[in-house]
Amino acid sequence: MDVSKKQLDAAARENIISAQQAEALYQFLAAQPGANPKFTFTHVLYYLGGLIAIGAMTLFMNLGWESFGGAGILFISMLYAAVGLTLTNRFSARGLIIPAGICATFVVCLTPLAIYGLQQWLGVWPDESAYRDYHRVIKWHWLYMELGTLVVGVITAWRYKYPFLIMPIAVTLWYMTMDMTVVISGDDITWELRALVSMYLGLLMIGLAFWVDIRSHHKADYGFWIYIFGVIAFWCGLTFQHSDSELSKFIYFCINLLMIGVGALLVRRVFVVFGALGSCGYLSYLAYDVFKDNWLFPITLSLIGLGVVYLGVLWQKHEKAITEKSRALLPAPLRELLESKS
Repeated sequence: MDVSKKQLDAAARENIISAQQAEALYQFLAAQPGANPKFTFTHVLYYLGGLIAIGAMTLFMNLGWESFGGAGILFISMLYAAVGLTLTNRFSARGLIIPAGICATFVVCLTPLAIYGLQQWLGVWPDESAYRDYHRVIKWHWLYMELGTLVVGVITAWRYKYPFLIMPIAVTLWYMTMDMTVVISGDDITWELRALVSMYLGLLMIGLAFWVDIRSHHKADYGFWIYIFGVIAFWCGLTFQHSDSELSKFIYFCINLLMIGVGALLVRRVFVVFGALGSCGYLSYLAYDVFKDNWLFPITLSLIGLGVVYLGVLWQKHEKAITEKSRALLPAPLRELLESKS
């Protein structure tokens, strides 16, 4: 829970603590190095700069780099990695956790480029594709780059233990699963198969994130990026499934409502955001297709909405008692996780 100066001043006005204690506590908290990302101008600059640097060596890589040849690409990648590790250690020594984590992540994101350069240098690159296609095209031979990235990512995450390092690992797992599907299907990968693989991969990643959350919630938020990419993969795979059945569409709506509930329970906004998008999509389908000319539909939907609001009022009134009774039935690790989110 983040504590603001306004909250500390309010506590002083209620005579919970003195004004001097409130000021001293605020100064103490403000002096602590920021380990958790917040929406401040400093953190925006950190992530903006980091994402620009990472994007330059990944998503925005152009064909001009091919002129360096495999050896040149490998050498430049290693040079950049050395600079990234130097900055990581320097920021870490000064207690600047966020920029240290970003620089360490930059090093991991260089790994596929370095492996691509090594393969080009050794003459074992299998076709005419270029590194710039890595993030856009599904191919089996990206697997070497992905496996190498996973190894470097896991080692770096074990060494530095920064939550942001989980981001390239989660993305690489997503990429690798889609490329492995090409290997299994023999290049005959349909849109339906992609959606199905994405959905099941998302479920596995959500399960992994939940396990990581339970194991490490008292240290840092290592599950954050796995949750994000897991939910994106699952929701996109689920949404792009083709169905002409009204029952399956209603089940889709129920799954999205369940995602909202899970997001509220685990305090994970990504579940709520995508669950809300899916729910609104289903309601739009009802409004424009099923009940297009029915004047009762908007009225019924409004009453349902107001009923949900009233349900929220009742929940707020009895939340403490319901929460205590329900959590008492849960296993101890899960109960500790939920209590840490309160």
